[in-house]
Amino acid sequence: MSPIKIREVASKRELRTFLTFPWKVYKGDPLWVPPILADRYKLVDPKRGVFFQRGMAEYFIAWRDGKPVGTICAAIDLKANAAVDKKDCIFGFFEFINDRAVAFALLDFVKDWAKAHDLTCLYGPFNLDYEDGYGILLEGRDRPPAILCGHTPEYHVGILDEYGFKPARGSNLAFAREINTDLESLAEIKQFAKRVKEKKGFIIRGADLTHWKGEVDKVFELINPCLQHLPGHSPWQREALHELMAPFVKLADADLILFAELDGKTIGFFPAIPNFNEVLIHANGLRYPWDYLKTWWYSKRPIKSASIKCVLVLPEYWGTGVAILMFSEMAERLAAKGYEWVDMSLTSDDNPRTPQLAERAGAKVYKRYQVYRLLF
Repeated sequence: MSPIKIREVASKRELRTFLTFPWKVYKGDPLWVPPILADRYKLVDPKRGVFFQRGMAEYFIAWRDGKPVGTICAAIDLKANAAVDKKDCIFGFFEFINDRAVAFALLDFVKDWAKAHDLTCLYGPFNLDYEDGYGILLEGRDRPPAILCGHTPEYHVGILDEYGFKPARGSNLAFAREINTDLESLAEIKQFAKRVKEKKGFIIRGADLTHWKGEVDKVFELINPCLQHLPGHSPWQREALHELMAPFVKLADADLILFAELDGKTIGFFPAIPNFNEVLIHANGLRYPWDYLKTWWYSKRPIKSASIKCVLVLPEYWGTGVAILMFSEMAERLAAKGYEWVDMSLTSDDNPRTPQLAERAGAKVYKRYQVYRLLF
């Protein structure tokens, strides 16, 4: 068999090959949601991508007989490494044909790259953004992923384990909760939430998207204190959070971005956004002009699901019932707007609280992902 050669992306043509390679990998996969190609170009551009405000990255393509057979990115988050005294090399855009030799060649190459940059660990996969292309899909191939969740071929399962990687933390879980079934349990939750609100005096409000940067700053004040107890937590940077949320401002429904307050202090955050993957799965990444027409057609159809990406409650308010109060309010608002089910993703199974909250709300795991580390 011909040798595998790995080269850094060095031209616009090669960058396009790098970014469009997933269309080769996922051809015919009904669960894959193609990324918007223009967004991918921005993400990897050192002049425009927010990651480059805190780090650096290089992109590589594996070639065999002059044809691309795999891709990978090696990156250093300088701020995150400095904040917790780590020497992590983030890897992502980890795509390859169904060939173990290609996968191992890419990993060998990136490990050598990391060593050359005085790093001691491979961490991923992520596509630069820690919320983009998160991990390897281990379970859950009966429906497409919700927005901001990844998808990988079944042959990815076991590759990183075989190479020597270990789970970076517990598996990450996506929960689903039907809105129009098991209404009895929803009624019980509503009654409990009513008692909490009357006793504790919590206020639940929607977002003020006319001042969305200020609202994101409120989230930033919550996110690290709320998540710092998790194993392997890397502190969020303010600019990364703004960049993550900015694309959704024009698309978000302010009624579904919930804040919990007590005596004017923000103590909780519980956002839901329409699951636009129901549209994007038909958009083909907007690669061609006719894709815009098809996307417009599907965008006219009602979106059936919403996606909740986090629940943040300051630690001193754990156990007060404020999380259930926010869920009850969210369920009522989603039902009123005609949503049929809600995705809650992603949370780790080693998180002591969020999976319990999801299960208490009647949600069930429908996808499981894993992120890995390799120390050397």
